[in-house]
Amino acid sequence: MIPLMWGLMCFIGIQASGTLGISPQFGSRQIHSISPSITRESSQVSPRVYQRFANIKSIELSSDEVPSAESFQDVQLGGYTDRGFQQRGSRTGTNNYLTQDRRTTDHGGARLNCRNRPIDLVFIIDSSRSVRPAEFEKAKEFLQDMVDSLEVGPDDTRVGLVNYASTVQIEFLLKTHFDKSALKQALARIVPLSSGTMTGMAIKTAMEKAFTVEAGARSGSTTITKVAIIVTDGRPQDKVEEVSAAARASGIEIYAVGVDRADKMSLRLMASQPLDDHVFYVETYGVIEKLTSKFRETLCGLDLCAQGHDCQHICVSTRDSYSCKCNAGYVLNPDKKTCSRVDTCAQGHDCQHVCVRSGNSDICMCNEGYVLNADQKTCSRVDTCTQGHDCQHFCVRSGNSDICMCHEGYVLNADQKTCSRSDPCAQGHDCQHVCINNDDSYICKCHEGYVLNPDKKTCSRSDTCARGNDCQHICVNNDHNDSYTCKCQAGYVLNADGKTCSRSETDACAIGQDCQHICVNNGNSYICKCRVGYVLNMDQKTCSRLDACAQGHDCQHICINNGDSYTCKCREGYVLNEDQKTCSQEVSRKVTQDACMCEAQILFQKNVQSALQELTRKLDELSEKVNLIDGRQEY
Repeated sequence: MIPLMWGLMCFIGIQASGTLGISPQFGSRQIHSISPSITRESSQVSPRVYQRFANIKSIELSSDEVPSAESFQDVQLGGYTDRGFQQRGSRTGTNNYLTQDRRTTDHGGARLNCRNRPIDLVFIIDSSRSVRPAEFEKAKEFLQDMVDSLEVGPDDTRVGLVNYASTVQIEFLLKTHFDKSALKQALARIVPLSSGTMTGMAIKTAMEKAFTVEAGARSGSTTITKVAIIVTDGRPQDKVEEVSAAARASGIEIYAVGVDRADKMSLRLMASQPLDDHVFYVETYGVIEKLTSKFRETLCGLDLCAQGHDCQHICVSTRDSYSCKCNAGYVLNPDKKTCSRVDTCAQGHDCQHVCVRSGNSDICMCNEGYVLNADQKTCSRVDTCTQGHDCQHFCVRSGNSDICMCHEGYVLNADQKTCSRSDPCAQGHDCQHVCINNDDSYICKCHEGYVLNPDKKTCSRSDTCARGNDCQHICVNNDHNDSYTCKCQAGYVLNADGKTCSRSETDACAIGQDCQHICVNNGNSYICKCRVGYVLNMDQKTCSRLDACAQGHDCQHICINNGDSYTCKCREGYVLNEDQKTCSQEVSRKVTQDACMCEAQILFQKNVQSALQELTRKLDELSEKVNLIDGRQEY
């Protein structure tokens, strides 16, 4: 029973080996597929391999179309010839994929060289949990083989890498490494993230962070292509269609490589058009390195110049053809192959005077009387002053001629060459009175009766009084001549000698005064006084009426000014006593007039009233004294 089972498994394995090269059809387009072959001599197939073959077969047979005979290809691990890697002869406008033999020789057997076109290349690598450690190492080997096949450098191909699973990690940027050794070492250090498969997020990160100028992308160049190669073995756990479309719209060319369990429809949603050129599928990581040559041919161009060309000077190889260029100093002729020397002087030059062709370059020359400047283009007139002159003092270059100049303190003579000492005062000065020459300069002086001011230019009349005088009191300078006169202080008169003074015997008040009321002589001067009832103001001249109440009064209640005196009044409820100073509280009374009352009674009543008023006054005085004592005690 057991041998029968093993035989059945071997038969199934042999049948599966013939179908692993099938390229499933999606909408009439072909996904390139590479699968490992199983030798027919194998006597055993493990259950795990059997199950994988069963799964692959179920995927391949799920297509709505029946695979044609051309779709079934056996791919050998040693020297494969997978037609999925070849373009059909009828297809145009797509990359011309070649087999390994076709890539190395042309029809005539001549060796062809593959030159890498400069690109900005970013690998987007799936390192989710489904990628086993050994498989991830195979993926890294594939990346290292890819780097080996490229011309890496700052002006050639730049390489970056985005590692992703549930999270996204940029391992290195396009500007990080510019040589293969450093790139391969960086690839060797990458470790898997071991979680989910967020492919959409990885593409978005690459577009927004890895393909930026800051990251090292050459976005400004129209000849540098941005390329992203996605390697995944599973189904994306997020949306990839929209973010992939946005990445492609931004100018990124996307290649999708599916391994083993990869979802082929997702690969097609991610990749650029045409899908036949941008979608690849391999059954295992063990054969992924077979894609290296395919990508190398895709990312490179054939060096057609190396096959032979008819350019006279320089051949420049493009992807599908070549063009000719000329060496410096030559231009390409209309035949686009031969070159002629450029007469740049005839075509236009920047020489100020004369352009002369010399060999392969132009040189500038100057007209007679001029010399070439340091910029080797402009010209300056020859400096004859430095070559020799006949100026007595010194020669100065001015425009296109020379002029002679003299040292300070000298003037140029009429011959415009020799110099004579200058007259500073004659040349112009700012002295107010007199200018006196002093060698090469001048000094200022003043007329008699004047002195020189501190500015050494202007003059002021001299102070004769300050120089000395014999006036007893006051010396006054005369403005019109250099003399002075004497004057006396107030109250004195000048004596006949015109110098000494004597006290004046005149009436000062009679001479003139400004007192408002009364002028009183006081020696040689006067003082002002006021009439009775007035006081002298602060100006000692005018008077103000005296406030009698303010000067002091003996009214008990209220003092009222009355011209030069005052009168007393009482507060309400009081009456002024007979002394016209004190007050008594008013006693309200009602007197009933009785015609029969005798005069004795009337007199008695008046005496009683007067006594009561006096008593009230004394009580008030006593009350005020008590309040005063209480106030002092409290203080």
